Amino acid sequence: MIIDIHTHTFPEKISARAIEKLSLASHCQPFTNASNTELLAAMEKAGVDLSVIVPVATNPGQVVKVNDSAAAICEQYQDQGLHSFGCIHPDFDDYRTELARIQSLGLKGIKLHPVYQGVDIDDIRFLRILDRAGELGLIVLTHGGQDIGFPGVVHVSPAQCRRTLEQVGPFTFIIAHMGGWHDWTEVPENLAGTGAFIDTSFSTGSFTPLSDGYWKPGEEQMLDEAGFVSIVRAMGADHVLYGSDSPWSDQKQSIRFIQDSGLSDEEKTLILGENAKRLLKL
Repeated sequence: MIIDIHTHTFPEKISARAIEKLSLASHCQPFTNASNTELLAAMEKAGVDLSVIVPVATNPGQVVKVNDSAAAICEQYQDQGLHSFGCIHPDFDDYRTELARIQSLGLKGIKLHPVYQGVDIDDIRFLRILDRAGELGLIVLTHGGQDIGFPGVVHVSPAQCRRTLEQVGPFTFIIAHMGGWHDWTEVPENLAGTGAFIDTSFSTGSFTPLSDGYWKPGEEQMLDEAGFVSIVRAMGADHVLYGSDSPWSDQKQSIRFIQDSGLSDEEKTLILGENAKRLLKL
């Protein structure tokens, strides 16, 4: 069973416009128009059995509506292999009640994006959310490291994630982008042995920049096989989950990268689905 723990979609009516706007902001070429229909088509092509959609609230006013939409996705597509996490914003007033509502809706986790939300992951506003999520048994998946659209902006470094884990617990913490996008050298010393999970999303091989000169030649390179395997071995394969970050990476290509790596068959099986299956309690 292959499970993609990290994907993004938008409602069919606005997906093309939304992804075009995000593409221009990130100077990066998407692989789909980020609709549920195109994600399902990509899953069939790649052999993915289940994709988890991870929505982001960029302001507090979006939270309730996004969570209602997430629940609707789960209901509509549950037999086709789509599940959605909920979301929360650090400035959402009644976060305790909303997190309980997320749980009651059947959503198994929440997505945080400290860069888009403008708050450090180890800020008290996030720490109290993480504590409540732990009480409710909700998985927490956060963006990790820098963001392609905000060069130099850091709100969720590997060291900040370590400090967060030291202050809050226990809770299931997944740090995206191999623990910290473009901060990969800091991952082993800060996250290994902490109990945190990392996902592989938008971290391997290279990305496809727009031809506008924003990204210089060579900067699109991400982790090569040696760097990827090194981080997996430091964290332990049982703490690494496959994620594509679709539409920003191609599911089929990102799976092939893992399958062609120097990891053992057992390690690949854990990463591509068994770890997520355990966390999602499937």
